[in-house]
Amino acid sequence: MSIQKVREYFKQFGIEDRIREFDVSSATVELAAVAVGVEGARIAKSMSFKVGEEPIIIVVAGDAKVDNSRYKAQFHTKAKMLTFEEAHTMIGHDPGGVCSFALPDNVKTYLDISLKRFETVFPAAGSSNSAIELTCEELEKYSSNFVSWVDVAKGWRPEEKEA
Repeated sequence: MSIQKVREYFKQFGIEDRIREFDVSSATVELAAVAVGVEGARIAKSMSFKVGEEPIIIVVAGDAKVDNSRYKAQFHTKAKMLTFEEAHTMIGHDPGGVCSFALPDNVKTYLDISLKRFETVFPAAGSSNSAIELTCEELEKYSSNFVSWVDVAKGWRPEEKEA
């Protein structure tokens, strides 16, 4: 099970006991916000895409969406999300529990600046009923194959919310 992989992965950092498991689903931003007890924006949403044939993870704030033009400028290709089966096979986590932890070596992780507004955020921990509270610095440190912070999300900036 994917959460067990994440728990094992976190042991090297001594943070496996920080994983929170819920009796309810946390598979969507809305459900996770209720389960954790925070605003949806603080849920760190891990989205899986394909750049060429390689899978990547982009973690964005719960109130943000990937902006196609920013994505294309960053990755020089059109945003193409993985299917359920591709995520399961290539990432090792099923949608609803996709996270940036315990990933295969070829899966690169990018973190979106939309997360930096918050003291702590809550990414999934490998299952559709788990989360872990991390600072942005910890998220960067513990994410598998972290490459860089990117600016590919829209809908979270104050000027975008009013439009």
